[in-house]
Amino acid sequence: MSRSLSDQLHTDPSRPEGHIDQGEPDTVTSPSLGPVEWLRWGWRQLTSMRTALLLLLLLAIASVPGSIFPQRTADPNGVLQYFKNNPELAPILDGLQVFDLYNSAWFSAIYLLLFISLIGCIIPRTRHHWKALRARPPRTPARLSRLSTHLVVDVPASVQSPEAEAADAITAAAADLRRRGYRIERYDTARSWSVSAERGYLRETGNLVFHASLVGVLVAVLAASGFSYTGQRVIVEGTTFVNTLNDYSSFTPGRFVDGTQLDPYSLTLDSFDVSYVPPGEPGGGQAGDFAANLTIRNARTGTQDTESVRVNYPITVGNDRVYLLGNGYAPTITVRNSEGAVVYSESQPFLPQDSMMTSLGIIKVPDGLPEQVGLVGFFYPTQGALDTGAFTSVYPDLVNPVVTFNVFSGSLGINDGVPRSVYTLDTSGMTQLTGGTSGAESIQLTPGQTADLPNGWGTVTFEDASSGTNPLAAVKRFASLDIKRDTGGPWVLAFATLATLGLITGLLVPRRRVFIKASVTGDPDEPTLRLEYAGLARGEDPQLPDAIAGIRNAHLAARDRPSSQTPSRRNPR
Repeated sequence: MSRSLSDQLHTDPSRPEGHIDQGEPDTVTSPSLGPVEWLRWGWRQLTSMRTALLLLLLLAIASVPGSIFPQRTADPNGVLQYFKNNPELAPILDGLQVFDLYNSAWFSAIYLLLFISLIGCIIPRTRHHWKALRARPPRTPARLSRLSTHLVVDVPASVQSPEAEAADAITAAAADLRRRGYRIERYDTARSWSVSAERGYLRETGNLVFHASLVGVLVAVLAASGFSYTGQRVIVEGTTFVNTLNDYSSFTPGRFVDGTQLDPYSLTLDSFDVSYVPPGEPGGGQAGDFAANLTIRNARTGTQDTESVRVNYPITVGNDRVYLLGNGYAPTITVRNSEGAVVYSESQPFLPQDSMMTSLGIIKVPDGLPEQVGLVGFFYPTQGALDTGAFTSVYPDLVNPVVTFNVFSGSLGINDGVPRSVYTLDTSGMTQLTGGTSGAESIQLTPGQTADLPNGWGTVTFEDASSGTNPLAAVKRFASLDIKRDTGGPWVLAFATLATLGLITGLLVPRRRVFIKASVTGDPDEPTLRLEYAGLARGEDPQLPDAIAGIRNAHLAARDRPSSQTPSRRNPR
């Protein structure tokens, strides 16, 4: 009579008491996690290499909007223009801190999490690597044939002392491996002699250097941001910029910059050179080159130099780098009251709106007229007309320069204590006197012309800067300069270089273990010396079989004795 399955299970000696097959398996219940356990689990997840790589990728993706949308620290005028062109979308993006991307809360969170994750990865790996460097190579496996790369060579041995010959063979092999850069350790027994060798710890060293250098880059950027600054300034031909806090159009200091660390120098824009492809030729109207010719006076050294700054070719002044961001035209506009007294006269930069340099400018006259007056102007270097009749510029150089103004009266908003941009005019609370629906035509001027303001309030004149001698210089040019001090630049470069070297080392250096064993086989009257060569790689190493074969050939050649090779069944060669 056959026994039941339960009886068989209880009496089967291969199934000890408590085996999972003993009766119905119990439901596995995981222990509950308290706050400490959850914190430990979260820390392990954060400090895993997978999380660090994910955060690094996320940081790269999060940096993309910084190259798409203008940033207040680098291009404040571009931010203003974006608000004007996208009045509905811009406030939403501003709420997401897109225009202050690199100072935003969410970008900083990714940055700090990556910093913590990398440190949490590096410290335990460094400790483990240090222990591995000091440890002895592992013992030679008893069955080398189980390794993926294994070669066997049988050679005749001397009858008198085959054991001594086997020991000498391993001694020669150890010397050859040491010359190849392996760390070696002898493991001899009564019946076999062997050497265990390993190399490639430089691979892990390179990986650690790479990750540590990434931390160095993060630290350098973070530390340097407190002592760095960036500022923008628009300089019109013939005017001078003094490197003081009050002379910047916009200035973004680091946490530890109070304005007293600025180098004492000044920049004078002597001329702005630009060349355009002539009309009628391929690419007509495209700019060939920009060059802002500057006179630099350094009060600290008492020297004066002249240099030219071009796009992508900054110059160094003191400890600062000066970049050319943009350029345009600055028509000289003079406003007089009804008595002929000058109430406004400046070369006002007009911001380009298209590739043909159709430019927008704002003139604000707060005093001297019966009311505050604002003029919204468009400048056309070479005036043309669209099919709709609206003016446009058809060529970026000065061929037929014209400026038009729409005049507004009312509060300019400069008396309420709120800072206002000189490149924008809020006309919501003002009265339009010319252009649009006012019933009066816009004011249109060419160099040297004067027109009357509405209501007999005075005149506005488009000054001819060339005095009639050179019509191509009738309007001054301006250059938009970006002045930066980045104290962390050399450190970032040094750490980036180390990271690159570490990455190359980690990719190119193989991690290998090599085992060579000698044993005496056969009859005592005709002994045979069996030499086994085996290799083991950490990760994929397609060159390992060739490397083991090269070690075998060099070892046999050094013995200078005839040999018969018997390849292993596992990896015949």
